[in-house]
Amino acid sequence: MNDLISIIVPCFNEEAAIPYFYDAVAKQAASMRDRYGVEFEYIFVNDGSTDGTLKTLKEYAQRDKRVKYISFSRNFGKEAAMYAGMKNASGEFAAIMDADLQDPPELLPQMYESIINEGYDCVATRRTTRSGEPPVRSFFARCFYKLINKISKTNIVDGARDYRLMTRKMVDAILEMSEYNRFSKGIFGWVGFDTKWIEYENTERVAGETKWSFWKLFLYSLDGITAFSTAPLAIASVLGLVFCLAAFIMIIVIVVKTLIFGDPVAGYPSLICVILLVAGVQTFCIGILGQYLSKTYLETKNRPIYIVKEDNIGKE
Repeated sequence: MNDLISIIVPCFNEEAAIPYFYDAVAKQAASMRDRYGVEFEYIFVNDGSTDGTLKTLKEYAQRDKRVKYISFSRNFGKEAAMYAGMKNASGEFAAIMDADLQDPPELLPQMYESIINEGYDCVATRRTTRSGEPPVRSFFARCFYKLINKISKTNIVDGARDYRLMTRKMVDAILEMSEYNRFSKGIFGWVGFDTKWIEYENTERVAGETKWSFWKLFLYSLDGITAFSTAPLAIASVLGLVFCLAAFIMIIVIVVKTLIFGDPVAGYPSLICVILLVAGVQTFCIGILGQYLSKTYLETKNRPIYIVKEDNIGKE
């Protein structure tokens, strides 16, 4: 029996991009079927789109039996869409791709060969350039990768994309991590397995607009830090210790100046500044604790990662 590759495609308002994506991937699928004898299935996950994405997916599903779709009851986020796609993938290999063609389908043959001939469990991609991105976003993205790799034991490659081809064994390992607060870039690294990285230059979207604003990316980075590092909690503890020591030293200084040198305690403005500084640090530390507490709270609710409204999985 020929190998089956499952192409997992999260979609949120991608009506304009889907035709381009389907044509490009179908071309690669035909080429790889002739060259390697592999078969393909396409699993599109409609993540609560408000445009005609679902209608378009249904049309392609009627024309091509390889096209499967899963439609959520609302927008649950890309992380949930990727998890749903992997959970419903039936192939010996699974690839995650964006519908906007920023993940070049032309890399699929090279990725498949690396797994088959070189023994890798995963072939992932990373961007060598961020052309087309706002400079501010690129700067903070680089800062995030440097920070997360310093405070976390899980290696997250700078410029890493979700675009990767994985073996069934690796996909099953990822599915075992069924946590509600998901940060897949960290999960991919945490499960291990032998991974080969392919570099390519950034490409523009073929159609539509990006759904990732600077604020959403910032919140996503916080999810990554709290999911794979407890360093912020340690920082909060260290800050508390430093201020306790500083306060103890200042008490000694004031007592010595008052009793020995007769220097009266003065400085109302400086006192207010110190109070505001300490209050700010305390609030910052409480905020760090709140982030971890909120994640724990959501996990203990044991809510489903996503809810399916309709799909054609297992239907002919």
